[in-house]
Amino acid sequence: MLKTLGHYIGEYKAPSILTPLMMIGEVVMEMLIPFLMAKIIDVGLANQDLPYIIRVGLMMLCVALFGLLFGLVAARLAAKASAGFAKNLRQGMFDRIQTFSFANIDRFSTAGLVTRLTTDISNVQNAFQMLLRMCFRAPVSLIAALVMAFTINQHLASIFLITMLILAGVIVLLLFLALKYFKQAFPKYDALNESVQENVNGIRVVKAFVREPYEDQKFRKASDGIYKIFIKAEGVVAWSSPLMTGAIFVSLMILSWVGAHLVVNPASGLETGELFSLFTYCLTILMNLMMLSMIFVMVMMAEPSARRISEVLTEETTICNPESPVYEVPDGSIHFNHVTFRYDKHSEEPVLSDINLSIRSGETIGIIGGTGSSKTSLVNLISRLYDVSEGEVEVGGVDVRNYDLDTLRKEVSVVLQKNVLFSGTIFENLRWGNENATDEECREAARLACADEFIENFPKKYDTVIERGGTNVSGGQKQRLCIARALLKHPKVLILDDSTSAVDTATDAKITKAFAEAIPDTTKLIIAQRISSVMHADRILVMDHGRISGIGTHEELLENNDIYREVYESQTGGHRDFDKI
Repeated sequence: MLKTLGHYIGEYKAPSILTPLMMIGEVVMEMLIPFLMAKIIDVGLANQDLPYIIRVGLMMLCVALFGLLFGLVAARLAAKASAGFAKNLRQGMFDRIQTFSFANIDRFSTAGLVTRLTTDISNVQNAFQMLLRMCFRAPVSLIAALVMAFTINQHLASIFLITMLILAGVIVLLLFLALKYFKQAFPKYDALNESVQENVNGIRVVKAFVREPYEDQKFRKASDGIYKIFIKAEGVVAWSSPLMTGAIFVSLMILSWVGAHLVVNPASGLETGELFSLFTYCLTILMNLMMLSMIFVMVMMAEPSARRISEVLTEETTICNPESPVYEVPDGSIHFNHVTFRYDKHSEEPVLSDINLSIRSGETIGIIGGTGSSKTSLVNLISRLYDVSEGEVEVGGVDVRNYDLDTLRKEVSVVLQKNVLFSGTIFENLRWGNENATDEECREAARLACADEFIENFPKKYDTVIERGGTNVSGGQKQRLCIARALLKHPKVLILDDSTSAVDTATDAKITKAFAEAIPDTTKLIIAQRISSVMHADRILVMDHGRISGIGTHEELLENNDIYREVYESQTGGHRDFDKI
């Protein structure tokens, strides 16, 4: 895990190395100040030597200024290194997610990925900055203070050492008790993000069904879960502060009692200024011990986050390019050869069972079937959104697993069930299909998808801004824009996965007719629930529970396939001549 994350420090290695060096310089300056103060008291004041006091005082000022300079430079370098590290991690995770197959994405929830990209990376960033600054500063300062204390008086310094060891043992025990709670917190963050995401995405449904109280309760439950976990964790960690404070008071009292007796005893050799220095070193030691405990808390909070980030960065995509990929799709012919598919390879029940299907290039195939008949699963295999479990899928006579992924997906254009538009103008959304498309090409694609009918009615026409998620256009308009976007790819295979469900039957018929006239060489697969959307296809495929129930023309299936006939009659009221309905 550390090796994986360490790779993303990248170009910020220099500030990551310089920060601890600057901190060490600051510590050295801090350690000199009590020593110089003792000299002023024991030599300058004792001898009433004003020039000596001024000389040592100026030295103290210089030392303090150098310490301040080292601290400022260290803070700036640490901020740059930690922010840069977080930036690289965020970019690395996002780039990695872009390579994921649907199977990989299914493994991580959307809310979980959002938490990893935000909360988890913030935790790691804060811990990294703390490590750069304090993880070096605190131990070095603590050791230096101990050395200086032992230099002055070994007996009194032993008080610090014994207190420190006892206190360190207790704090480590408390922190390990708190760790198990911190590990439980982050899955609850996922649940909280998921609750927010679902609510925002489905806000219209929430309001339509007056489910605001239910959503409030669900969010409150997720939020309370995080609250309770952190209360337990912080409740354990909170013991460290009173323990630290108590240790400081006890140490100072013992030091005052023993030190006072030594100062009044000339034989001890302990001067008043040296006792003053010991008080300073005592506070320094215990404050740095407290700082180390804070570092451990942050590191323990960051450890589960780092592990979750590492899971994404090390996740191997289930779909990748072959060693010698094919970079050209000859035509739009499609062949399924004894294809069996499971979403979970350990599942006994397949989603698709022994599918054999041949589709000629340029042919229009309608696909119909009940909910759960695996229509979408079938077409997902063509563009290799998933890999088959058994058998093979060929496009242009080549197994899809042998193609370069970008090449295959440029030639197999898919309009998915869930239509997604992005923030930007209509032109910008259409050019997702082809970033180099001219304005005229965009207009032609919109015409074929019957989207020009409503675009021309907008005041800004194709420069109309689509709001996030396409909330300012209707479902049917969104579907037609997505179809136009797919057409701009000029694909050899066009798949419409129930993509005209929100379009009226007249517009649906226009789109189908435009496809037949404008892109006759493109293989078209049209998944639909309405018979009218597929009845004029060259052939119609009937799916039932992951198997092909029948394939043929509209007339052939009416005569030979019970499922198709039942769907047809349920939609037409039993009339055999659909055009007259």
